[in-house]
Amino acid sequence: MRVPKAVNPRKRLQLLKKFGIYEKVLPVETTPSRVVPDTIERPDYLARGKQLTLPCLPEIKDDNQLNGMRTSCKLASTILSQVQNFIKPGVTTDDIDQLVHSLIIKAGAYPSPLHYKGFPKSICTSVNNVAVHGIPDLRPLSDGDIVNVDITVFLHGFHGDCSKTFKVGNVDNRGLQLVEITEQCLGIGIGTCGPGVPFSEIGASIQRHARKNGLTVIPSIVGHGIGQYFHGPPDIYHIRNRYPGVMKAGMTFTIEPVVSHGTQNTVLLDDGWTILTEDGSRTSQIEHTVLITNDGVEILTK
Repeated sequence: MRVPKAVNPRKRLQLLKKFGIYEKVLPVETTPSRVVPDTIERPDYLARGKQLTLPCLPEIKDDNQLNGMRTSCKLASTILSQVQNFIKPGVTTDDIDQLVHSLIIKAGAYPSPLHYKGFPKSICTSVNNVAVHGIPDLRPLSDGDIVNVDITVFLHGFHGDCSKTFKVGNVDNRGLQLVEITEQCLGIGIGTCGPGVPFSEIGASIQRHARKNGLTVIPSIVGHGIGQYFHGPPDIYHIRNRYPGVMKAGMTFTIEPVVSHGTQNTVLLDDGWTILTEDGSRTSQIEHTVLITNDGVEILTK
């Protein structure tokens, strides 16, 4: 974090060594929600008077459903890949929201977060000490920031969900390490997946790797089942847990660890969405939607 010069030099060095060099952020003003053409199919949770039915247990999808998931997930990952070259110092997260919104609409899809339980934007953008669910706004990105961009699309009746933490300009070594280890944690978590494996193994393997590297997994952020519904069972914890059940071929869910240099404690702001780290430490997150197959796992958002 950018430590005021008035801080005792020894304390300043301790803070820089612990968390690195970056700017702590808070939300600023933003623009109105973007418009979606009436011709675009909306998810059920936006239909007035329509009761959304979620599965009680993790859903085992048939071939038609899996084809739908592959199509939506491919679109989400393709759009996320186009964000990399757009991100640079001076660009706002609202600019990123506009870019992604336009790409989603152009593809004939709906940006799933838009108006989901009142969320005002088409994507989530979480900068530095914002752990998750940051609302895109008019703060220009600074050299040295890290920013997670979380994209979910609704296409032909199915949601596809993925995210990545991007580096803005010249990021300090502590920030680079944080992003790299988070990516490793996701890979390790995915690597545990397969038919017959307990869901709880994912979190245990992720937390083990984070701790080995002196990092903390934020426990309150969990992955989720996904399909014709945005969020459903199973819950995918990223720490040691006792969540019941085992993976079966045909299940689809997200794995999305949030990793920090600091403690596990977070604070929810008054907007009802933005979650910050309590101690101001940076977080990094990366997310894939995966499919359990007969002999292992397939990353649908790769």
